[in-house]
Amino acid sequence: MPLNDRRDLLAGVPRADFDVPGTSRGLIDVIRWRYLLSLLVKTGVSTRYRNSVLGWTWSYVRPAAQFFVFWIVFGLFMTLEKGIPNFAVYLFSGIVIINLFSEAYKNGTTSIVGNAPLVRKVFLPRQLFAVSAVIVAFVHFLPQLALLIVVCAALGWLGSVTLMSVLAVFAAVVIVMIFSLGLGLFFGAINVRFRDAENIVELLLLLATWASPVLYFWTMVENVFPAWVTRIYLLNPLTVGVELFHYAFWYPVTDTDLQLPPDLGWNSLWALLISVSTLFIGQIVFRRLEGRFAQDL
Repeated sequence: MPLNDRRDLLAGVPRADFDVPGTSRGLIDVIRWRYLLSLLVKTGVSTRYRNSVLGWTWSYVRPAAQFFVFWIVFGLFMTLEKGIPNFAVYLFSGIVIINLFSEAYKNGTTSIVGNAPLVRKVFLPRQLFAVSAVIVAFVHFLPQLALLIVVCAALGWLGSVTLMSVLAVFAAVVIVMIFSLGLGLFFGAINVRFRDAENIVELLLLLATWASPVLYFWTMVENVFPAWVTRIYLLNPLTVGVELFHYAFWYPVTDTDLQLPPDLGWNSLWALLISVSTLFIGQIVFRRLEGRFAQDL
């Protein structure tokens, strides 16, 4: 067919029927490209400890090292162990969920830059990289969770576990993963143009442990700050995630008069709403900037 005839045929096709190169339908495309998502997850999991002598043992070593340092410094030297019964379980249950957030958030931020060769040469939904980074973080979180369950089981946790405890664990993981994905999309998109985003994320992760009741009891915030600050603090998705883990693991194996935050159930719903809102904002920013990813990289 002559070139002019083909142009005449295309002239009658509405422009809306064509896809603009470099854009996608957001997280919906992640579901459509789930096979590629599974490949990215398998690659991320398999290459994490490649050429490593200890391999998956590092998934236990890192949180164990964190735990012993914090337990010795804060539990023994600063005597927080006397104020919080069964401080070891209290501390470790908080560290586990914070580690999930830290790895998912950090890896989500660097996911686009880390896969620059693919982004520059092949069109595919770029959200796949952030989502796969969060899922890989979840896979590496499972050994830590298993270790926490073993420790608590040795203290009699299995005899006092309830359906609400299981739901609390599930809710905490969902809230933290959605929150970290939203932040990962937001900072990951900005990081393509401005690499300062990685340094900002490092600072935020440094504060994450201190901005949630991992090393201290939540009432210490209530005793120092005004009521409105405490209210915002208790609605922080990280605070809610940590307290849900305390409810699920620390509270059943501890005989104490210390009370978990009031309205933890309602706070969990608010934290879920905040996490979903963060995901929505992160998705908007990501889609607005993704058209220039290839050029900026």
